[in-house]
Amino acid sequence: MDRLEKLCAEKGLRMTEQRKVIARTLSASDDHPDAEELHRRSNAVDKSISLATVYRTVKLFEEYGIIESHDFGDGRARYEEVPDEHHDHLIDVRSGKVIEFHNEEIERLQVEIARSHGYKLVDHRLELYAVPLKDGEE
Repeated sequence: MDRLEKLCAEKGLRMTEQRKVIARTLSASDDHPDAEELHRRSNAVDKSISLATVYRTVKLFEEYGIIESHDFGDGRARYEEVPDEHHDHLIDVRSGKVIEFHNEEIERLQVEIARSHGYKLVDHRLELYAVPLKDGEE
């Protein structure tokens, strides 16, 4: 049983065979697939999994706090497991590649900015959109 399946069981979610396949497929992903890509990968394992089943399953997983969705500016919801540790995202706007990163200075600055406006930071999401540097460019 993979991590995502364990989370589903811990939260009391009934796991059908199709949900198990979708959970395993998402757990095995090293990227942030959208529903269509998750369907393609899951359907390669179990041909009976429809796109509608994938959409219902990711919605259910999201409602249970097992996965989270992101919109990286391409109009598609992309999914990842709820991470153990916070991270931010750098998105290559040309290729769509998503790089996860953590930066202590950025974390510190966000707390400082909230505090300077009279707030305590309780959560945040940071997405940086970029293009690759050209040779010799800084």
